[in-house]
Amino acid sequence: MDKLIITAAVTGGVTSRKEHPKLPITPEEIANDVYECWKAGASIAHIHAREADGTPSQREELYREIVARIRDRCDIIVNLTTTGWGQNGSDEDRWKPLVCRPEMASFTPGSMNRKDSVMLNAPDFVRKLAVKMKEHNVKPEIEIFDFGMIGQAVKLAAEGFLNEPLHYQFVLGVPGGIQATPKNLLHLTESIPAGSTWSVAAVGRGQLPMDLLGIMLGGHVRTGFEDNVFYRYRRLADSNAQLVERLVRYAVDLGRDVANPQEARNILRLG
Repeated sequence: MDKLIITAAVTGGVTSRKEHPKLPITPEEIANDVYECWKAGASIAHIHAREADGTPSQREELYREIVARIRDRCDIIVNLTTTGWGQNGSDEDRWKPLVCRPEMASFTPGSMNRKDSVMLNAPDFVRKLAVKMKEHNVKPEIEIFDFGMIGQAVKLAAEGFLNEPLHYQFVLGVPGGIQATPKNLLHLTESIPAGSTWSVAAVGRGQLPMDLLGIMLGGHVRTGFEDNVFYRYRRLADSNAQLVERLVRYAVDLGRDVANPQEARNILRLG
């Protein structure tokens, strides 16, 4: 197995301070949490920006400040969102953060209903986004919320929009998407092209079980307040870093070494 890559998703676009009072919102708070996660063993930081009132934002200025603060403090791999979930901006707004030249960015190849909203990724937009990522030399983290999205990504690669080997992020447990079960995760890992890398993220109570299974199956894992704010039943996590520290301990106990950022870059073939 490759060494384990841990992604810290410290804020997200949905979690609020009603759910956790320590949710990082300002650029300084987000950068501080990322730094603490890096010290704990994370090698990738998945970033969503927020306005001062907590609403999700794709404002270029916010991302520039967040990325600059992170890069001043550590060498963690910066992975910026392009989902635009919960926002009403244009297509161009969604890829604005790419000007910060992150090494990775999320890339969702299809659309999905979530409760009473739609995560819309029309085919034309997806192709434009893939072109923008190539222009900025950004590796897509292909987010899979639905089994059919794997086929969409494979088709885009065949058309030349995505460069292989592909890196998949299986996102489980989101209402309207794939349920967080071992059977579903196994099916996902068996459905991607040979030579691909993959990571698993699961929301709520599914986070820890799916992360543990991901460690044992040889994949990579994501944790953080974007997906889950609890450390155990009815007990809030003290911090994003605490969630990372737990995965590091479990990985060591299971005989899986944890990758530092440079080792993660080699595994994912960044740059």
